[in-house]
Amino acid sequence: MINKKIKYILISCLLAVIIFPAMTLADNAALDKLGEVGSGEAGPYVKADATTISEIIGTAVSAFLALLGVIFLVLMLYAGYHWMTARGEEEKVEKAKDTITRAIIGLIIVVGAYAIWSFIFSNLIMK
Repeated sequence: MINKKIKYILISCLLAVIIFPAMTLADNAALDKLGEVGSGEAGPYVKADATTISEIIGTAVSAFLALLGVIFLVLMLYAGYHWMTARGEEEKVEKAKDTITRAIIGLIIVVGAYAIWSFIFSNLIMK
């Protein structure tokens, strides 16, 4: 008897979770993006003619520097993992410390390059 009640309660909750959001959003004009598709006011190619070569290069450089930041994060996680699993072996700890030091130096270089690029891009190229 109790198992049957629990089963009905669980099924009711599951149906509520599935059905109520659909009923709430059934006629929401704010979420209807289909009307904007052919209007010419939205889409990825609206500003395609206004994009300059300097903006494309700026986007590429920013993406590359972001990738270097991700590489820094991976190196830090790698070195931290090796430090934690060294189990007191000085050689592994020194290798992990060396990796962390080199990753931080690389991060400083990347942040400096990003600062220089941001200054050049915003003050010299975009004016």
